[in-house]
Amino acid sequence: MNTSKDLTRKLWFTLGFFAVFLIGLISIAFATGWGETLLAMQDLTIAQVTLLLVLSLVNYGFRGLRWHIYTRALELPTSLMQDMRHYLGGFALTATPGRLGEFIRLRWICRDTRCRPDRTGSLVVVDRAADLAAVGLLLAVAIAFTAGGVQGGWAAAVLAVLFAVAATRAGLIVWGVGFGYRLVGIFPRLFAMLRAAARRMTAFAASGVVLPATALGMLGWCAEAYAFWLLLGWLGAEMSLPLAFSIFFFSMLTGGATGLPGGIGGAEASMIALLALNGVPLEIAIPATAVIRLTTLWFAILVGFCAFPFAEKYSQREMVKSPACAGTH
Repeated sequence: MNTSKDLTRKLWFTLGFFAVFLIGLISIAFATGWGETLLAMQDLTIAQVTLLLVLSLVNYGFRGLRWHIYTRALELPTSLMQDMRHYLGGFALTATPGRLGEFIRLRWICRDTRCRPDRTGSLVVVDRAADLAAVGLLLAVAIAFTAGGVQGGWAAAVLAVLFAVAATRAGLIVWGVGFGYRLVGIFPRLFAMLRAAARRMTAFAASGVVLPATALGMLGWCAEAYAFWLLLGWLGAEMSLPLAFSIFFFSMLTGGATGLPGGIGGAEASMIALLALNGVPLEIAIPATAVIRLTTLWFAILVGFCAFPFAEKYSQREMVKSPACAGTH
């Protein structure tokens, strides 16, 4: 990997998506009353914004601990500090095409441990599936306690959980890899590596892994949803906690379904629309969406950029001195 050129290109991708995010929200604000939107945002205090950021850090921290549980399940010789450094650093590339932040984490792990990609590759799949399952389960719980509910919410919650379960079934993935190879008939070594990585998904099926990992993911996402509910109240939109949670989680799933990096565009559009449908004026819905996305998605990217140089630096050191990866699990 040509590090300097690649990182520069990815930085420009991130800045480009950030510009699209801002332009889209500003355009909506101008079309619906920019003055009211600006006044609503000015009502927020430094202490309130700080609390939103702290709750986002809680989310990142819990999910980082979940990542550590997964590396332990694979018996990778990494410490908690290494895993947190890898996980947070990967956020820097959240807004890049193909979510390259997922794979840069594997690069650092392979450097630190000298383990082959077929031993570590399953981490990417299980981490994405765990987020999907956590948000889907939380959406289902929130809808159950919401009087009106969110239209399409139950379907989204069920599909999210089912997809997450399917994505972590080793047998199903091995069959899919085999079918893919029979279909194309080329790159046998690549498909063999994918099949080996898929078989390692069984390491995450133990209750001692599933239960704490699921709990950490749900607690982490609850922190951000709670921040969203607080923000709505501060901006003058009183809403029940379950309804705010439903809107937040449904918007996250909608954004993810678009396939765009960080769910940019889809999550914002869904959140604004659902808030408006539940009686929140656009002059509040727009700044609420802008602030919560800035303090969650874009704050995560900022945290990632701060952690990235350390993850890169220390992984280069470990690459030189670490012994070959031991074990076959």
